[in-house]
Amino acid sequence: MDAFGGSIPFSQFMNLALYAPGLGYYSAGAAKLGESGDFVTAPEISSLFSRCLAGQVAQVLEEMGGGDVLELGAGSGVMAADILDELERQGRLPHRYLILEVSADLRQRQQALLATRVPGLLDRVEWLDKLPVGLEGVILANEVMDALPVERFRIKPEGLVAQAVSWSVDGFAWQDVAASDVLQQEWLRLSAGLPARPDAGFTSEICLQLGPWLQALNQSMSRGLMLLIDYGLPRSQYYHPQRNDGTLICHYRHRAHTDPLRYVGIQDITAWVDFTRVAETAVDLGLEIMGFATQAHFLAGAGIDRLLQLAPADTARQRLDLASQMRKLILPGEMGERFKVIGLSRGLDDCVSGFGMHDLTHTL
Repeated sequence: MDAFGGSIPFSQFMNLALYAPGLGYYSAGAAKLGESGDFVTAPEISSLFSRCLAGQVAQVLEEMGGGDVLELGAGSGVMAADILDELERQGRLPHRYLILEVSADLRQRQQALLATRVPGLLDRVEWLDKLPVGLEGVILANEVMDALPVERFRIKPEGLVAQAVSWSVDGFAWQDVAASDVLQQEWLRLSAGLPARPDAGFTSEICLQLGPWLQALNQSMSRGLMLLIDYGLPRSQYYHPQRNDGTLICHYRHRAHTDPLRYVGIQDITAWVDFTRVAETAVDLGLEIMGFATQAHFLAGAGIDRLLQLAPADTARQRLDLASQMRKLILPGEMGERFKVIGLSRGLDDCVSGFGMHDLTHTL
């Protein structure tokens, strides 16, 4: 840190804490997802989630006459297994199911799980080290954007400052430093359109990497649909003056907290997604916004009720368990409203039923 005047930008700290080879959270070998890990994602809660996504994938593949699926950050591999299983049942298997995974440890776990769950479909699965070129099909990203490193800032009476991270014998600490020109200009741009501008003391984040990330996906996909799922808000709510302590969330052994400077390298660090920024970037790239919805409305539109009724359950207890899983996915107090789904497309008609229930694109 001496080379940076005793501190480093928070985005660099977050990147190292999550992805440093051999030391970062996603590079280490400990279990991360599920009951033995630090947090549980929607695919881990219930196969109903992935089967709903599979239905949307099937609609796109049918319109396109076939294509590939690319999953970004496939976690334990359970979503890939459930989607492949459901697409096989519907007779809509992709030509290839591609997985781009930065964690060597997670890649091994995915390979082991898929070999157990869908051994007959392994010949369609490929693990990639970089984005493919000329993809035609569907790109899926569930809880990926929240792990993109963010810049953290604070508004002081004298203006905007960046929050960097310093180190001493007492450990990591926040340090206010001069905001870069890029950060200053970006805050001026996005805050100019806010209904209520935050006052001094307001702290939040800006993900400057989101634009380049979406641009890379755009360059990869020649035709098809991106389905991006994450916890987040439209900008007017994201930067509301009452949300004055930012959106950082850390997960350690199934406990959520807001201090990224603790448990460095052994906890997940995330930030909520500014979905207005996603939409702006998509439009600039020439993509069509096919829809924006809460996870609850998207899953309802994708037929989760019907899938619950059709799900195999030998006992009343199994049926109750499935209903409980569905409630966790759709109830406002669980994942239903915190998580949003946005669809970005190129060269497709309106073929995603998940956005037919209640489209919130007008709020972006």
